[in-house]
Amino acid sequence: LQLLLKFQCQISQSLALFLTGYLIGLLPAPDSFNPKKFFQLCGLTKKSPQEVKNVFNILDNDASGFIEEEELKFFLQRFSPGARVLTDKETKGFLSAADDDSDGKIGAEEFQAMVLS
Repeated sequence: LQLLLKFQCQISQSLALFLTGYLIGLLPAPDSFNPKKFFQLCGLTKKSPQEVKNVFNILDNDASGFIEEEELKFFLQRFSPGARVLTDKETKGFLSAADDDSDGKIGAEEFQAMVLS
């Protein structure tokens, strides 16, 4: 039974990676990225607050406690290395959608609020 559960978990992780890669592939056109829609389609909106915080920590490349504009440009590449870089318009739109306190960066709570709302 444990082996079956481990195998099932590996399949689920592989499927999740495949689906995320597929979703990213649907966004080839510049200025077509919508973060809220992306979070819904990849299933992140159904994760627990702790799981969302874990994703935030991965996206916070420099471990500053914030996701800055420069890190947002490479957002899709954190999910799939071959993905495109977000355009300036997409990056600024993403930042303004999540940056509730207008400090120019996204904190963990702001990210959670955006993803889980």
